[in-house]
Amino acid sequence: MCYNYEIDDKQLGMGFPDLTGTIYDSTEWDNNPFYSAFTFRKAPVIINEDKKHLQHYNWGLIPKWTKSIEDSKKIRTQTLNARSETVFEKPSFRNSITKKRCLIPAIGFYDWRDFNGKKYPYYIYLKDRKIFSFAGIYENWTDRETGEIINSYSMLTVQANPMMAKIHNSKERMPVILHKEDEERWLNPNLTKDEIAALLQPYDESLMAAYTIQKDFNKVRHIEGQLLPAFEYVELPGI
Repeated sequence: MCYNYEIDDKQLGMGFPDLTGTIYDSTEWDNNPFYSAFTFRKAPVIINEDKKHLQHYNWGLIPKWTKSIEDSKKIRTQTLNARSETVFEKPSFRNSITKKRCLIPAIGFYDWRDFNGKKYPYYIYLKDRKIFSFAGIYENWTDRETGEIINSYSMLTVQANPMMAKIHNSKERMPVILHKEDEERWLNPNLTKDEIAALLQPYDESLMAAYTIQKDFNKVRHIEGQLLPAFEYVELPGI
């Protein structure tokens, strides 16, 4: 599963080129590149209903059929990730996966490795160090009492590739990372179920890299333009 990732707002703010060469921009940045699932913080996404602009949606998808704000707060804790193997059947996701798909921009993500009863965090990124996109789904839920619209999303996960299976060795899962040439296809609302499922594949491990980081990585400040600093655990074997 994936519950922590990073996107540098300055990189996006300076211009995140879309699929046709235009520029996304936004004014909703808060200077914190770290996104943790259980804070339910708004994060930038690109939805298939508006491919030209970044939107800011809450992590943790709230299905259309949710009855109340109290129910929404409960269900969003269970919809942070959506398993590719069951996304077409689960009531929370089956509407969104067919028509409401989104890109979740990132420059890296975090996961934990179990070893001798302890957990060790890794920072994972693409070797070219460019912005990439997780495959996401979204929904627009309206509070029946107040009329407030809450926009939310979930991140698709898949069986881990060999590298990620060694890192996330408790469940052997990883987020779905889309190849650049598949981003526009993912946003096509007219894809069939089989065409959507074909995009839900583990990313090529040869294009990825990872290293261990401090356990309080969410508190470590980044140096602009550089990756999160590595931290060595002498007791931990390599992957």
